Amino acid sequence: MDHFTFWNPTKLIFGEGQGEQFKTEIPKYGKRVLLVYGGGSIKKNGLYDQVINNLKEINADIFELSGVEPNPRLSTVHKGVAICKQESIDFILAVGGGSVIDCTKAIAAGAKFDGDPWDFVMKKEVATDALPFGTILTLAATGSEMNANSVITNWETKEKHGWSSPAVFPKFSILDPVNTFTVPKNQTIYGIVDIMSHVFEHYFHQTKNTPLQDRMCESVLLTVIETAPKLLADLENYEYRETILYCGTMALNGILNMGYRGDWATHNIEHAVSAVYDIPHGGGLAILFPNWMKYNLHVNPARFKKLAVNVFGVDPTGKSDEEAGLEGIEKLREFWNSIGAPSTLSDYDIDDSKLEEMADKAVVHGDFGNFTKLNREDVLAIYKSSL
Repeated sequence: MDHFTFWNPTKLIFGEGQGEQFKTEIPKYGKRVLLVYGGGSIKKNGLYDQVINNLKEINADIFELSGVEPNPRLSTVHKGVAICKQESIDFILAVGGGSVIDCTKAIAAGAKFDGDPWDFVMKKEVATDALPFGTILTLAATGSEMNANSVITNWETKEKHGWSSPAVFPKFSILDPVNTFTVPKNQTIYGIVDIMSHVFEHYFHQTKNTPLQDRMCESVLLTVIETAPKLLADLENYEYRETILYCGTMALNGILNMGYRGDWATHNIEHAVSAVYDIPHGGGLAILFPNWMKYNLHVNPARFKKLAVNVFGVDPTGKSDEEAGLEGIEKLREFWNSIGAPSTLSDYDIDDSKLEEMADKAVVHGDFGNFTKLNREDVLAIYKSSL
């Protein structure tokens, strides 16, 4: 494995009834609090009132930014930065899923920056400071609650990219599975796909001697595959929600990928699709990832065989590595189909009219991918196989 340094300063507060814990955390940073949330679901399920009441108990001065989009937009980041600067905000509290948290990270960094936070996203600047913030997670998916990653969409230019900085680790994240009970079935499905996709991005690498990391990845995948159908049949089951919530955090908090660098090409390919069409990220990944796998099966067939055998139960007897690996890919597609995930771009009424445009956006920073490098023609081929 590669040399590595692991550092994750986020305090994880997990379990039912833990929502009040922020009352002891936020006062460490100040009393002027910006509450950031999405489209209003937290008002329908009562979480908003709980948070407001708890903030009032610590005598916080409360400011609000609502309406964060599922693919959080730069325009919303600008609104949040303006509030932070005008109102001298001390602390930001993100209540929602990964999109709300990603937006909050950009706001937190932008509040300590004189320029446009889009420069962080486009790799023109590096965020070295940020306002402190915490999260109350309501959706198992992105893992943003315990990492330093963020994805922002510039809707005016139809661009969507990820960025990262150690400055934007949350100070704390509160994960109460009960807060995910009201997540609708389709969003639950997208979250499940996103969690699995994060693990796949880790799994496909070329570093040698990673047996423990591989087994940890396989364990998370097996747990999600076992739990997902049960959860989708019983959306308010605490144990199933708890399991998937924890899997989502573990999939992208840095623990699984110590000692190697995963691929991350499929996420880049999907970002270009949802930048143009504004589709759900998990839905796009469900369509694209198996096709990325098929396209790159030849790169390291033994790696695909290992996944097929250890996670999808493929019997390798009498089969080449490539044959076994392909069977595993088909079983992944079958599983995602079985839980209701989309399988083609046409499921979102996407045709071939903007494939070239999306391919251009995907390679804006050049060739990409760590398992193997992809160029524009590679991306275009994967898009065409996904129609």
